[in-house]
Amino acid sequence: MPEPQHPAPDDAGTEDDFDVPPRPEASTEPNESPVMTDREAGPATDRREPIGWRELVRDFIKPGRAQVVFAAILLVCGLGVAMQVRTQAQQTDYSSLRRADLVQMLDDLTAESRRLDAEIAQLEETKRQLQGGADRQRVAREEAQRRLDVLAILGGTAPAQGPGIRITVFDPQQKVTAELLLNTVEEMRDAGAEVIAINNTVRVVASTWFGNGPNGLLVDGHLITAPVTIDVIGDAHALTEAAKFTGGLVSEVEDPRIGGSVSIVTDDKVTIVAVVTPPAHKFAKPA
Repeated sequence: MPEPQHPAPDDAGTEDDFDVPPRPEASTEPNESPVMTDREAGPATDRREPIGWRELVRDFIKPGRAQVVFAAILLVCGLGVAMQVRTQAQQTDYSSLRRADLVQMLDDLTAESRRLDAEIAQLEETKRQLQGGADRQRVAREEAQRRLDVLAILGGTAPAQGPGIRITVFDPQQKVTAELLLNTVEEMRDAGAEVIAINNTVRVVASTWFGNGPNGLLVDGHLITAPVTIDVIGDAHALTEAAKFTGGLVSEVEDPRIGGSVSIVTDDKVTIVAVVTPPAHKFAKPA
């Protein structure tokens, strides 16, 4: 006899009654890693390196050609700017000078320009006489003698006479230093001084030195006693203004730090008899 069939409950069913998708089979491939769910993986963390870090290190260690050229251009520009700033810093700033000082500097430059123009004209005339003159030998001897006389005066081996000034420095407290005296000599030379003598006993030449000794000022080893006199041959007006220049001899000596005074006398015939004896030559001789 047939077996009785029991109907299934209404809320139940079998796999044949529903369209159930097939279950995925586990992969058996050895190189494939299992899939992890979000819960199993845990919170996500970003462990990547900063973007471009490796590229920056690589470019720094092994720069390209364009980077080397750019760095060289920057280096040259930097050196140019530094040299320009240094040059401008070393240049004399005339913005703080008074109008009278600027005018005096302009007058000195004008006088020097006129002197040089006269010297150029004289040399050109001498050249013309030597090239086309009838008595060229006589002109050559005269020119050689004139140059010898000039060199003797400049070298301090011969006395000199001419217009100029006499500066007398009164220093009761003996605070005038060798540096101040040297600066005065340089100012006189800048103003066109041709011959300078101190106390009419020391001829100032290229090898003259100034120092502070235990008993006072020393010039070429000679003790300079007070008052100090400086005879200068040259343009009297230019020399006087150079001594009165701001920061020059007069302003420094009359400053309360020194407490002295300066007298300047113009003379049309300043005579300097002090000379220097040239040292004996060990190796050189006239050619």
